[in-house]
Amino acid sequence: MLETTALQRKATLSPPLDTRYQVETPEGIDLPLRPAGLMVRALAFSIDLGLRGLILGLLFIVLAFLGKLGAGLGSILLFAVSWWYMVLFEVLNQGRSPGKQWMGLRVVQDDGTPIGWSASLLRNLLRFVDLLPFGYFLGAISCLQHPSFKRLGDLAAGTLVIYREQPLTRPQVPDAEPRRPAFAMTLTEQRAILGFAERQGELSEARVNELASILAQPLNVPAPRAVAELNGIARGLLGPA
Repeated sequence: MLETTALQRKATLSPPLDTRYQVETPEGIDLPLRPAGLMVRALAFSIDLGLRGLILGLLFIVLAFLGKLGAGLGSILLFAVSWWYMVLFEVLNQGRSPGKQWMGLRVVQDDGTPIGWSASLLRNLLRFVDLLPFGYFLGAISCLQHPSFKRLGDLAAGTLVIYREQPLTRPQVPDAEPRRPAFAMTLTEQRAILGFAERQGELSEARVNELASILAQPLNVPAPRAVAELNGIARGLLGPA
């Protein structure tokens, strides 16, 4: 009994194992964000590093034919691509470099607003600190220690790398003429009919007919017309396409 009470007290005092980051908008709406962890950020950075190497490699091949002029232009391009690649993409592409976009990430300000020029410049200029003493050691330690997985550049710039929320897709149901049920249905009945219509393509014809006959009984729909009637009701519940 005492052990149970002690465990319950410990569980109450321990912080929740949740990586959600809550932001309150000026309108008073809570906006939950999902900070991205070290591994997925490392993969995104590796993709961007590979793309930068490919871009520079192609440019250097072309500039090699220009002799000393090409060498000078190459030095300028090396600086521009190395330091401005991330900044331009983050500010002009809604916080998404190609690597972040590939991994479904974006960088925002701590309050959830889009990242600006000064914040992006600061977080990217401080990468040389995160790289110390080698291989992003300080940056990795900072990510692992911080509850929102921030590296030192993020801490200084007030930025946060989050998962990009995917837009909700409208349920797909078979094409049918919208119909209204003979009586007002409960929310559970509506969900059952919509679930049947959405999953129809995953089921065999025999299973579809079996489920349709079960769902059609309360609606007083003849069994031979059950599938078409239920699809029509589902389409009516969703409204115009």
